[in-house]
Amino acid sequence: MKKYLVLLVVPMLFALGCKEKKTETQPDQIMVTEKPKLPETVLDSLKNHPPEGMVWIPGGEFMQGAVPQDKQAMDHEKPQHPVKVDGFFMDITEVTNAEFAKFVKETGYVTVAERAIDWEEMKKQLPEGTQKPADSILQPGSLRFKKTKSSVPNLYDFSQWWEWSIGTNWKHPQGPDSNLDGKENFPVVHVCYEDALAYCQWANRRLPTEAEWEYAARGKQKNTIYFWGDDRSKLAQEANTWEGEFPVYNTKVDGFEGTAPVKSYPSNGFGLYDMAGNVWEFTQDWYNVDYYKELAAKNTIAMNPQGASQAYNPQNPYLQEKIIKGGSFLCSDSYCSSFRVSARMGTSPDSSAEHVGFRTVADPEMIME
Repeated sequence: MKKYLVLLVVPMLFALGCKEKKTETQPDQIMVTEKPKLPETVLDSLKNHPPEGMVWIPGGEFMQGAVPQDKQAMDHEKPQHPVKVDGFFMDITEVTNAEFAKFVKETGYVTVAERAIDWEEMKKQLPEGTQKPADSILQPGSLRFKKTKSSVPNLYDFSQWWEWSIGTNWKHPQGPDSNLDGKENFPVVHVCYEDALAYCQWANRRLPTEAEWEYAARGKQKNTIYFWGDDRSKLAQEANTWEGEFPVYNTKVDGFEGTAPVKSYPSNGFGLYDMAGNVWEFTQDWYNVDYYKELAAKNTIAMNPQGASQAYNPQNPYLQEKIIKGGSFLCSDSYCSSFRVSARMGTSPDSSAEHVGFRTVADPEMIME
């Protein structure tokens, strides 16, 4: 099921006068108490010997959301609210093509972008009366970025720089004739939420909560706009983003136009790479524009929050969206500026794209299993 395919080929869906609605998704998980604890001696041993490719993120308190000095902050990043998370292990890098290939080889897993599209199932999640696109379009594939030939006056119409690419998937990231030769150490892309969960199950990992992700991304910087501080001039040295006029021309000041190999830029204070730019990363939380307000209204510290109990985005009322964090190689000052730590966006769980990947986390108890 790839609803963004239909949104691209039937763009009038965004113009429909749909009533805003909240989609029921899961039991209330706004507040969660302390997690079960391992004996200190066992936990200390795990911290000193983390799983390969992971690092221990010590628990702590922080203010989640946009900092006061962030002039580009959006409403859904506000208000700041106090959060406490317990310690966890986190992948040092985004999951790479090589790591995902190992998973696929051992399990035979087929990603959503490689599966046939079931229109009867897809249309159940779209406005009544939506016309079926041509069969020639309803083919397995994923979203690929395309530069425009001239300036774009309306940056809200993403169909101007995204195209449905039949035959594009994680093994063929630039179309059916492309491959992964020389890109083993690049982040895997064209994977959707379901694919990330399948990888997690195989690896005995899970996706981070949004609170865990943001806490880890700050890397000991408690109240700054970026993980390295407040200095925007350091962006090209710190992250893979879009430098130039989006989506027309990329100056490649940071060294790359598309995705970059993991560890191409400095790590943050916790030793994590690419927590800004390169590819967006899935979290487990539902995207709800009111969630931060709900947390702040409780006037207490949120302990290990698991995200909103229901998805809600009045801009996309027919989509149940998951939160992605970190921004990507397509983020620029003029477009989304999502290389800021507090930046957040919703994306359909059943859609994949060239600029979305993931990394995993593990609780100490999971490591002991």
